[in-house]
Amino acid sequence: MLVLVGILGLVVGLLGGFFLARFTMKSYLAKKPPISEEMMKSMMMSMGQKPSQKKLNQMMSQMKAQNQKAQKK
Repeated sequence: MLVLVGILGLVVGLLGGFFLARFTMKSYLAKKPPISEEMMKSMMMSMGQKPSQKKLNQMMSQMKAQNQKAQKK
């Protein structure tokens, strides 16, 4: 009986920890996306494009919209 309670507690703890960590990482990535404007600017420059601020803002807003769409699923 004691072993069963210990195993059950371990399983519940593992599942709870997994879902808590998953929720925390999702909210962190939503607040601070892994690609910043500076990274986007350097990527565009390496591809031979001259990035304007308008183009950077447009691409960042597209990425945010795509991220929100993926989170709804």
